[in-house]
Amino acid sequence: MFTVFENWLVGQGLRAEFATLGAMAGGAVGVVLLAIIADLLAKRVVLRGMVDLAARTDTEWGDVLTQRRVFHRLAHIAPALVIYSMAPAVLGRSAAATDFVQSACLLYMILVAVSVLDGVLNAAVDLVRATRFGELLLLTSFAQVAKLVLYCLAGIAAVSIVIGESPALLFSGLGAMTAVLMLIFKDPILGFVAGIQLSANQMVRPGDWIEMPKFEADGDVLEVALTTVKVQNFDKTITTIPTYALISESFKNWRGMVESDGRRIKRAINIDLHSIRFCDDEMLARLSGVHFMAEYLAAKRQEIEEWNLRQGEGLATALYPRRLTNIGTLRAYAVAYLRHHPDIHHEMPFLVRQLAPTPHGVPLEVYVFSREQNWVNYEGIQSDIFDHLLAMLPQFDLRPYQVP
Repeated sequence: MFTVFENWLVGQGLRAEFATLGAMAGGAVGVVLLAIIADLLAKRVVLRGMVDLAARTDTEWGDVLTQRRVFHRLAHIAPALVIYSMAPAVLGRSAAATDFVQSACLLYMILVAVSVLDGVLNAAVDLVRATRFGELLLLTSFAQVAKLVLYCLAGIAAVSIVIGESPALLFSGLGAMTAVLMLIFKDPILGFVAGIQLSANQMVRPGDWIEMPKFEADGDVLEVALTTVKVQNFDKTITTIPTYALISESFKNWRGMVESDGRRIKRAINIDLHSIRFCDDEMLARLSGVHFMAEYLAAKRQEIEEWNLRQGEGLATALYPRRLTNIGTLRAYAVAYLRHHPDIHHEMPFLVRQLAPTPHGVPLEVYVFSREQNWVNYEGIQSDIFDHLLAMLPQFDLRPYQVP
Protein backbone atom coordinates (compact mmCIF):
# COMPACT_ATOMS: atom_id res chain seq x y z
CA MET A 1 0.00 0.00 0.00
CA PHE A 2 2.82 2.39 0.90
CA THR A 3 4.65 1.65 -2.40
CA VAL A 4 1.48 2.03 -4.48
CA PHE A 5 0.77 5.44 -2.96
CA GLU A 6 4.38 6.50 -3.47
CA ASN A 7 4.33 5.42 -7.13
CA TRP A 8 1.07 7.29 -7.63
CA LEU A 9 2.67 10.47 -6.30
CA VAL A 10 5.62 10.01 -8.62
CA GLY A 11 3.21 9.56 -11.45
CA GLN A 12 1.66 12.90 -10.53
CA GLY A 13 4.98 14.56 -11.23
CA LEU A 14 6.53 14.73 -7.76
CA ARG A 15 10.17 14.04 -7.29
CA ALA A 16 11.02 10.67 -5.76
CA GLU A 17 12.23 12.06 -2.39
CA PHE A 18 9.14 14.25 -2.01
CA ALA A 19 6.93 11.37 -3.04
CA THR A 20 8.51 9.23 -0.30
CA LEU A 21 7.94 11.96 2.31
CA GLY A 22 4.37 12.46 1.08
CA ALA A 23 3.67 8.76 1.23
CA MET A 24 5.06 8.59 4.75
CA ALA A 25 3.00 11.61 5.83
CA GLY A 26 -0.16 10.19 4.29
CA GLY A 27 0.52 6.81 5.88
CA ALA A 28 1.08 8.46 9.27
CA VAL A 29 -2.23 10.32 8.97
CA GLY A 30 -3.95 7.07 8.03
CA VAL A 31 -2.42 5.21 10.97
CA VAL A 32 -3.47 8.01 13.35
CA LEU A 33 -7.02 7.80 12.01
CA LEU A 34 -7.01 4.02 12.46
CA ALA A 35 -5.69 4.46 16.00
CA ILE A 36 -8.51 6.91 16.76
CA ILE A 37 -11.08 4.49 15.33
CA ALA A 38 -9.58 1.63 17.38
CA ASP A 39 -9.74 3.78 20.49
CA LEU A 40 -13.40 4.63 19.87
CA LEU A 41 -14.29 1.00 19.18
CA ALA A 42 -12.46 -0.16 22.30
CA LYS A 43 -14.17 2.39 24.54
CA ARG A 44 -17.62 2.62 22.96
CA VAL A 45 -18.17 -1.00 21.97
CA VAL A 46 -15.78 -3.43 23.66
CA LEU A 47 -15.61 -1.59 27.00
CA ARG A 48 -19.37 -1.16 27.25
CA GLY A 49 -19.88 -4.80 26.38
CA MET A 50 -17.47 -5.95 29.08
CA VAL A 51 -19.03 -3.66 31.69
CA ASP A 52 -22.54 -4.85 30.81
CA LEU A 53 -21.40 -8.47 30.93
CA ALA A 54 -19.80 -7.95 34.34
CA ALA A 55 -22.99 -6.30 35.61
CA ARG A 56 -25.16 -9.20 34.43
CA THR A 57 -23.03 -11.91 36.02
CA ASP A 58 -23.70 -13.04 39.58
CA THR A 59 -20.05 -13.08 40.53
CA GLU A 60 -18.68 -10.24 42.62
CA TRP A 61 -15.32 -10.01 40.84
CA GLY A 62 -16.86 -8.42 37.75
CA ASP A 63 -18.37 -5.58 39.78
CA VAL A 64 -15.12 -5.02 41.68
CA LEU A 65 -13.07 -4.92 38.47
CA THR A 66 -15.50 -2.38 37.08
CA GLN A 67 -15.33 -0.25 40.20
CA ARG A 68 -11.54 -0.30 40.05
CA ARG A 69 -11.77 0.70 36.35
CA VAL A 70 -9.64 -2.23 35.18
CA PHE A 71 -11.54 -2.56 31.90
CA HIS A 72 -11.36 1.20 31.31
CA ARG A 73 -7.59 1.15 31.72
CA LEU A 74 -7.22 -1.86 29.44
CA ALA A 75 -9.12 -0.08 26.65
CA HIS A 76 -6.32 2.48 26.36
CA ILE A 77 -3.99 -0.12 24.83
CA ALA A 78 -5.93 -0.39 21.54
CA PRO A 79 -4.47 2.67 19.71
CA ALA A 80 -0.93 1.74 20.78
CA LEU A 81 -1.34 -1.73 19.28
CA VAL A 82 -2.50 -0.24 15.98
CA ILE A 83 0.39 2.21 15.76
CA TYR A 84 2.94 -0.43 16.80
CA SER A 85 1.75 -2.93 14.18
CA MET A 86 1.43 -0.37 11.35
CA ALA A 87 4.67 1.53 11.98
CA PRO A 88 6.95 -0.81 9.94
CA ALA A 89 4.64 -0.54 6.91
CA VAL A 90 4.58 3.27 7.04
CA LEU A 91 8.14 3.97 8.21
CA GLY A 92 9.78 0.89 6.77
CA ARG A 93 12.40 2.85 4.85
CA SER A 94 13.50 4.69 8.00
CA ALA A 95 14.70 2.13 10.53
CA ALA A 96 15.45 4.81 13.12
CA ALA A 97 11.97 6.31 12.90
CA THR A 98 10.38 2.85 13.05
CA ASP A 99 12.39 1.89 16.15
CA PHE A 100 11.55 5.19 17.82
CA VAL A 101 7.81 4.87 17.22
CA GLN A 102 7.69 1.23 18.24
CA SER A 103 9.76 1.92 21.36
CA ALA A 104 7.39 4.74 22.31
CA CYS A 105 4.43 2.40 21.79
CA LEU A 106 6.05 -0.28 23.93
CA LEU A 107 6.69 2.21 26.72
CA TYR A 108 3.07 3.32 26.56
CA MET A 109 1.84 -0.29 26.60
CA ILE A 110 4.03 -1.03 29.62
CA LEU A 111 2.46 1.96 31.38
CA VAL A 112 -1.04 0.71 30.52
CA ALA A 113 -0.17 -2.84 31.62
CA VAL A 114 1.14 -1.57 34.97
CA SER A 115 -2.02 0.48 35.44
CA VAL A 116 -4.20 -2.55 34.66
CA LEU A 117 -2.29 -4.86 36.99
CA ASP A 118 -2.40 -2.20 39.70
CA GLY A 119 -6.19 -2.14 39.37
CA VAL A 120 -6.32 -5.94 39.45
CA LEU A 121 -4.31 -5.97 42.68
CA ASN A 122 -6.65 -3.39 44.22
CA ALA A 123 -9.65 -5.45 43.12
CA ALA A 124 -8.11 -8.59 44.62
CA VAL A 125 -7.59 -6.76 47.91
CA ASP A 126 -11.24 -5.67 47.91
CA LEU A 127 -12.45 -9.19 47.21
CA VAL A 128 -10.30 -10.83 49.89
CA ARG A 129 -11.12 -8.10 52.40
CA ALA A 130 -14.83 -8.87 51.99
CA THR A 131 -14.27 -12.47 53.14
CA ARG A 132 -14.00 -13.62 56.74
CA PHE A 133 -10.27 -14.23 56.27
CA GLY A 134 -9.68 -10.70 55.01
CA GLU A 135 -9.78 -9.23 58.51
CA LEU A 136 -6.93 -11.49 59.59
CA LEU A 137 -4.56 -10.44 56.77
CA LEU A 138 -2.68 -7.18 56.34
CA LEU A 139 -3.70 -6.96 52.71
CA THR A 140 -2.43 -3.42 52.15
CA SER A 141 1.15 -4.40 52.99
CA PHE A 142 1.14 -7.43 50.73
CA ALA A 143 -0.47 -5.48 47.89
CA GLN A 144 2.11 -2.72 48.20
CA VAL A 145 4.95 -5.25 48.07
CA ALA A 146 3.42 -6.77 44.93
CA LYS A 147 3.08 -3.28 43.41
CA LEU A 148 6.68 -2.45 44.29
CA VAL A 149 7.88 -5.60 42.50
CA LEU A 150 5.60 -4.77 39.57
CA TYR A 151 6.93 -1.21 39.28
CA CYS A 152 10.54 -2.41 39.49
CA LEU A 153 10.00 -4.98 36.72
CA ALA A 154 8.22 -2.38 34.60
CA GLY A 155 11.07 0.08 35.18
CA ILE A 156 13.66 -2.49 34.13
CA ALA A 157 11.65 -3.34 31.01
CA ALA A 158 11.31 0.35 30.16
CA VAL A 159 15.04 1.01 30.61
CA SER A 160 15.90 -2.01 28.45
CA ILE A 161 13.67 -0.65 25.68
CA VAL A 162 15.24 2.82 25.87
CA ILE A 163 18.85 1.60 25.80
CA GLY A 164 18.09 -1.23 23.40
CA GLU A 165 19.52 -3.98 25.59
CA SER A 166 18.07 -7.22 26.92
CA PRO A 167 16.44 -7.08 30.37
CA ALA A 168 18.64 -10.03 31.35
CA LEU A 169 21.64 -7.72 31.14
CA LEU A 170 20.06 -5.32 33.60
CA PHE A 171 19.11 -8.15 35.96
CA SER A 172 22.70 -9.39 35.94
CA GLY A 173 23.82 -5.92 36.99
CA LEU A 174 21.45 -5.88 39.92
CA GLY A 175 23.57 -8.45 41.75
CA ALA A 176 26.41 -5.97 42.13
CA MET A 177 23.95 -3.34 43.40
CA THR A 178 22.34 -5.55 46.06
CA ALA A 179 23.88 -3.66 48.98
CA VAL A 180 22.81 -0.32 47.53
CA LEU A 181 19.31 -1.60 46.83
CA MET A 182 18.97 -2.97 50.37
CA LEU A 183 19.96 0.45 51.72
CA ILE A 184 17.47 2.23 49.45
CA PHE A 185 14.62 -0.19 50.19
CA LYS A 186 15.47 -0.74 53.86
CA ASP A 187 12.14 0.58 55.16
CA PRO A 188 9.99 -1.37 52.67
CA ILE A 189 11.93 -4.57 53.45
CA LEU A 190 11.55 -4.08 57.21
CA GLY A 191 7.91 -3.16 56.71
CA PHE A 192 7.26 -6.26 54.63
CA VAL A 193 8.87 -8.52 57.25
CA ALA A 194 6.93 -6.75 59.99
CA GLY A 195 3.71 -7.11 57.99
CA ILE A 196 4.20 -10.86 57.74
CA GLN A 197 4.84 -11.12 61.48
CA LEU A 198 1.89 -8.90 62.36
CA SER A 199 -0.41 -10.91 60.09
CA ALA A 200 0.87 -14.33 61.16
CA ASN A 201 0.58 -13.51 64.87
CA GLN A 202 -2.60 -11.42 64.44
CA MET A 203 -0.99 -8.65 66.47
CA VAL A 204 -2.80 -5.74 64.83
CA ARG A 205 -5.24 -5.19 62.00
CA PRO A 206 -7.38 -2.31 60.69
CA GLY A 207 -10.12 -1.39 63.14
CA ASP A 208 -8.15 -2.30 66.26
CA TRP A 209 -7.83 0.19 69.07
CA ILE A 210 -4.14 0.46 69.94
CA GLU A 211 -2.21 2.59 72.40
CA MET A 212 1.45 3.46 71.84
CA PRO A 213 2.58 6.32 74.12
CA LYS A 214 6.02 6.61 72.49
CA PHE A 215 4.39 7.86 69.29
CA GLU A 216 1.47 9.56 71.09
CA ALA A 217 -0.91 7.17 69.37
CA ASP A 218 -4.18 6.24 71.07
CA GLY A 219 -7.02 5.35 68.73
CA ASP A 220 -8.24 3.15 65.90
CA VAL A 221 -5.97 1.67 63.25
CA LEU A 222 -7.01 2.98 59.84
CA GLU A 223 -4.47 1.20 57.65
CA VAL A 224 -1.48 -1.07 57.99
CA ALA A 225 0.68 -0.21 54.98
CA LEU A 226 4.11 -1.35 53.87
CA THR A 227 6.12 1.27 55.74
CA THR A 228 3.63 3.04 58.01
CA VAL A 229 0.59 2.34 60.17
CA LYS A 230 -2.07 5.07 60.30
CA VAL A 231 -3.85 5.55 63.62
CA GLN A 232 -6.75 7.94 64.08
CA ASN A 233 -6.59 9.22 67.64
CA PHE A 234 -9.73 10.01 69.60
CA ASP A 235 -9.17 13.72 69.02
CA LYS A 236 -9.44 12.91 65.27
CA THR A 237 -5.75 13.57 64.60
CA ILE A 238 -3.79 11.06 62.53
CA THR A 239 -0.59 9.49 63.83
CA THR A 240 1.72 7.51 61.55
CA ILE A 241 3.86 4.80 63.09
CA PRO A 242 6.64 2.88 61.27
CA THR A 243 5.33 -0.61 60.65
CA TYR A 244 8.48 -2.21 62.01
CA ALA A 245 8.02 -0.28 65.29
CA LEU A 246 5.03 -2.50 66.08
CA ILE A 247 7.46 -5.43 66.16
CA SER A 248 10.41 -3.79 67.89
CA GLU A 249 8.45 -1.61 70.35
CA SER A 250 5.75 -2.31 72.94
CA PHE A 251 2.15 -1.29 72.34
CA LYS A 252 -1.26 -2.10 73.80
CA ASN A 253 -4.01 -3.59 71.65
CA TRP A 254 -7.52 -3.31 73.09
CA ARG A 255 -8.97 -5.88 70.69
CA GLY A 256 -9.29 -8.45 73.50
CA MET A 257 -11.55 -6.07 75.42
CA VAL A 258 -13.61 -5.29 72.33
CA GLU A 259 -14.10 -8.98 71.53
CA SER A 260 -14.99 -9.84 75.12
CA ASP A 261 -18.37 -9.34 76.76
CA GLY A 262 -17.36 -6.47 79.00
CA ARG A 263 -15.08 -3.55 79.79
CA ARG A 264 -13.25 -3.26 83.09
CA ILE A 265 -14.12 -0.70 85.74
CA LYS A 266 -11.22 -0.30 88.17
CA ARG A 267 -11.42 2.72 90.43
CA ALA A 268 -11.15 3.38 94.15
CA ILE A 269 -12.62 5.77 96.72
CA ASN A 270 -10.17 6.90 99.40
CA ILE A 271 -11.85 6.74 102.83
CA ASP A 272 -10.70 9.08 105.61
CA LEU A 273 -9.08 6.92 108.32
CA HIS A 274 -10.54 9.07 111.08
CA SER A 275 -14.09 8.27 109.99
CA ILE A 276 -13.77 4.48 110.29
CA ARG A 277 -15.45 3.03 113.42
CA PHE A 278 -17.68 0.28 114.74
CA CYS A 279 -21.38 0.39 113.93
CA ASP A 280 -23.60 1.22 116.89
CA ASP A 281 -27.24 0.20 117.28
CA GLU A 282 -28.51 3.52 115.96
CA MET A 283 -26.46 3.20 112.76
CA LEU A 284 -27.48 -0.43 112.27
CA ALA A 285 -31.14 0.49 112.71
CA ARG A 286 -30.74 3.27 110.15
CA LEU A 287 -28.87 1.07 107.69
CA SER A 288 -31.51 -1.66 107.97
CA GLY A 289 -33.81 0.66 106.05
CA VAL A 290 -31.31 1.00 103.20
CA HIS A 291 -32.11 -1.02 100.10
CA PHE A 292 -30.28 -4.39 99.92
CA MET A 293 -29.02 -4.08 103.53
CA ALA A 294 -31.75 -5.49 105.81
CA GLU A 295 -31.17 -9.15 104.96
CA TYR A 296 -27.39 -8.78 105.04
CA LEU A 297 -27.35 -7.02 108.43
CA ALA A 298 -29.69 -9.57 110.01
CA ALA A 299 -27.56 -12.49 108.82
CA LYS A 300 -24.30 -10.76 109.77
CA ARG A 301 -25.47 -9.79 113.27
CA GLN A 302 -26.61 -13.36 113.92
CA GLU A 303 -23.26 -14.68 112.72
CA ILE A 304 -21.35 -12.30 115.01
CA GLU A 305 -23.49 -13.08 118.03
CA GLU A 306 -22.96 -16.81 117.54
CA TRP A 307 -19.23 -16.28 117.13
CA ASN A 308 -18.98 -14.21 120.31
CA LEU A 309 -20.92 -16.85 122.24
CA ARG A 310 -18.57 -19.58 121.05
CA GLN A 311 -15.59 -17.60 122.35
CA GLY A 312 -16.90 -17.75 125.91
CA GLU A 313 -16.47 -15.08 128.56
CA GLY A 314 -12.77 -14.44 127.96
CA LEU A 315 -11.36 -11.03 128.76
CA ALA A 316 -10.75 -10.19 125.13
CA THR A 317 -14.28 -10.92 123.96
CA ALA A 318 -15.82 -9.29 127.02
CA LEU A 319 -14.05 -5.99 126.49
CA TYR A 320 -13.69 -6.03 122.69
CA PRO A 321 -16.28 -8.36 121.13
CA ARG A 322 -16.47 -8.82 117.40
CA ARG A 323 -18.60 -6.09 115.83
CA LEU A 324 -19.60 -4.70 112.45
CA THR A 325 -17.61 -1.76 111.05
CA ASN A 326 -18.97 1.02 108.93
CA ILE A 327 -16.37 0.50 106.17
CA GLY A 328 -17.05 -3.25 106.04
CA THR A 329 -20.79 -2.58 105.87
CA LEU A 330 -20.19 -0.07 103.05
CA ARG A 331 -18.19 -2.73 101.17
CA ALA A 332 -21.08 -5.18 101.57
CA TYR A 333 -23.52 -2.53 100.36
CA ALA A 334 -21.32 -1.81 97.28
CA VAL A 335 -21.29 -5.54 96.45
CA ALA A 336 -25.07 -5.81 96.78
CA TYR A 337 -25.62 -2.60 94.81
CA LEU A 338 -23.40 -3.77 91.95
CA ARG A 339 -24.91 -7.27 91.97
CA HIS A 340 -28.28 -5.70 91.21
CA HIS A 341 -26.90 -3.21 88.67
CA PRO A 342 -28.23 -4.10 85.18
CA ASP A 343 -25.10 -2.84 83.37
CA ILE A 344 -22.57 -4.90 85.35
CA HIS A 345 -21.40 -8.22 83.93
CA HIS A 346 -21.75 -10.82 86.70
CA GLU A 347 -20.02 -13.69 84.87
CA MET A 348 -16.73 -11.79 84.62
CA PRO A 349 -14.36 -10.92 87.51
CA PHE A 350 -16.34 -9.15 90.24
CA LEU A 351 -14.61 -7.68 93.27
CA VAL A 352 -15.01 -4.88 95.80
CA ARG A 353 -11.91 -4.83 97.98
CA GLN A 354 -10.04 -2.77 100.53
CA LEU A 355 -6.46 -1.90 99.60
CA ALA A 356 -3.56 -1.15 101.90
CA PRO A 357 -3.86 2.18 103.78
CA THR A 358 -1.97 5.10 102.26
CA PRO A 359 -1.24 8.68 103.37
CA HIS A 360 -4.42 9.55 101.47
CA GLY A 361 -6.68 7.18 103.40
CA VAL A 362 -7.93 3.64 102.86
CA PRO A 363 -8.75 2.89 99.18
CA LEU A 364 -11.99 1.00 98.65
CA GLU A 365 -11.62 -0.34 95.11
CA VAL A 366 -14.35 -1.45 92.74
CA TYR A 367 -13.08 -4.04 90.23
CA VAL A 368 -15.93 -5.15 87.97
CA PHE A 369 -16.77 -5.30 84.26
CA SER A 370 -19.40 -3.26 82.48
CA ARG A 371 -21.59 -4.89 79.86
CA GLU A 372 -21.29 -1.73 77.78
CA GLN A 373 -18.07 -1.28 75.78
CA ASN A 374 -18.85 1.95 73.99
CA TRP A 375 -16.60 4.61 75.47
CA VAL A 376 -19.29 7.24 76.06
CA ASN A 377 -21.79 4.81 77.60
CA TYR A 378 -19.07 3.09 79.61
CA GLU A 379 -17.93 6.37 81.17
CA GLY A 380 -21.53 7.24 81.99
CA ILE A 381 -22.08 3.92 83.79
CA GLN A 382 -18.81 4.26 85.71
CA SER A 383 -19.62 7.82 86.77
CA ASP A 384 -23.13 6.87 87.90
CA ILE A 385 -21.75 4.08 90.10
CA PHE A 386 -19.26 6.30 91.89
CA ASP A 387 -21.70 9.19 92.11
CA HIS A 388 -23.98 6.87 94.04
CA LEU A 389 -21.27 5.39 96.28
CA LEU A 390 -19.85 8.80 97.16
CA ALA A 391 -23.33 10.07 97.99
CA MET A 392 -23.93 7.04 100.24
CA LEU A 393 -20.82 7.58 102.40
CA PRO A 394 -22.59 9.85 104.96
CA GLN A 395 -25.17 7.09 105.55
CA PHE A 396 -22.29 4.97 106.92
CA ASP A 397 -20.73 7.92 108.84
CA LEU A 398 -17.74 7.78 106.48
CA ARG A 399 -15.90 10.64 104.82
CA PRO A 400 -13.88 10.58 101.60
CA TYR A 401 -10.29 11.70 102.01
CA GLN A 402 -9.57 15.12 100.58
CA VAL A 403 -6.35 17.09 100.88
CA PRO A 404 -7.04 20.34 102.78
